[in-house]
Amino acid sequence: MSKYIIKRLITTIFIIVGAAILIFTILYFVPGDPARILLGSEASEADVEAKRQLLGLTDPYLVRLVRFLKDTFLHFDLGTSWFTDISVNKELAVRLPRTLLLGTLFVVLSSAIAIPLGISAAIHQNQWQDRLCMVIAMILTALPDFWLALMLVLVFSLKLGWLPAFGIESWQCFILPVIAGSLRSIGNLARQTRASMLNVTRSDFVVTARSKGVPEERVIRRHMLPNALIPIITTIGGTFASCIAGTVIIEQVFSIPGIGTYMTNAVSSRDCPVVQGCVVILAIFIALIMLVVDLIYGFVDPRIKAQYVAQSKKKGGKA
Repeated sequence: MSKYIIKRLITTIFIIVGAAILIFTILYFVPGDPARILLGSEASEADVEAKRQLLGLTDPYLVRLVRFLKDTFLHFDLGTSWFTDISVNKELAVRLPRTLLLGTLFVVLSSAIAIPLGISAAIHQNQWQDRLCMVIAMILTALPDFWLALMLVLVFSLKLGWLPAFGIESWQCFILPVIAGSLRSIGNLARQTRASMLNVTRSDFVVTARSKGVPEERVIRRHMLPNALIPIITTIGGTFASCIAGTVIIEQVFSIPGIGTYMTNAVSSRDCPVVQGCVVILAIFIALIMLVVDLIYGFVDPRIKAQYVAQSKKKGGKA
C-alpha cells in the first residue's frame, strides 16, 4: 500500500507541474500586450517598452517558463499582481479558505440529500418513489447555476428580504450560495447512488441476507450501501473538485471574495501572475482530492486494499 501511495504522489506532482506549464503557455500565446493594458492607450512606446522589460516580458519563452517554475515550486512564490502590486500568496491565503468552505458546504449538503434520495429510488425501483426521485434529480441537473443563483437572490433577498444577497459578514450570507451551488450536484449524485445501489440489489449476499430474515434497513446499511460506495465516493470526490474549481459563478453572483472572483478579475485584466497562481493552487487541491479518493477506496473496500498488498508482495518476490 505504501508503494502505491508513493507512486500516486509522484504522479500527482507531474500533474501539477504539467498544469503549471500548460497555463503559462496559454497565457504566453494569448494575443495582447499586458504592458499596454497596464499603462493605457495614451502611454508612449518608450514607457511601454520599459514596462515590458520591468515585467520580464521581453525574455524568451523558455527563460520565462523556467523562472516561473523555479519561483513557484522551489521558492513557493506565486509572484505579485501586476495591477495591485500585492503578493499573490497573501491574496490566496485570505481567499482560499472561503472557497474551500464553499466547496465543503456544497459537498456536505449534496451528500446529505442526494444519497438518501438515490437509495430510496433504488429500493422502490419502478415505483412512484423512484420516478419522483429521478424527476427531481433530472430537474436539478438541468438547472443552470447562474440562472438559479439570480432567481434565489430575486426571490429570497429582493422580494421576501429573508436572506442577504451578497457578502460574507454573517453565516446567513452563505445560505443562498450553498443552495445555488449544491442543487446540480444533488441531481448527479442521486442518479449515481441509485445506479450503484441497483447494481448490488440482486447480489447473492443481499439475497442471502434477506432470506435469513435480516431487517431491510440493516440489509441496506450493512450489505448494500458499503458495496455500492466506490462509485458514490468517486462522484463525491469529483463533485468536491468541480465545486472548488467552479465556484466562479457563485462567487461572482453573491460577491464572495474567493479564488473564483480573484481569478475572473485577473483574466479580464490580463493579470498573468494572478491567473497562473490561482490555476496552480486549484490544480494542487484537485490533484490531492483525487489522491485522497483513491486512498479511501482501499479503506472502504477490503478487496482493493488486498489487491494493492498482493501487487506489492508480487513485486517484492520478483525483486
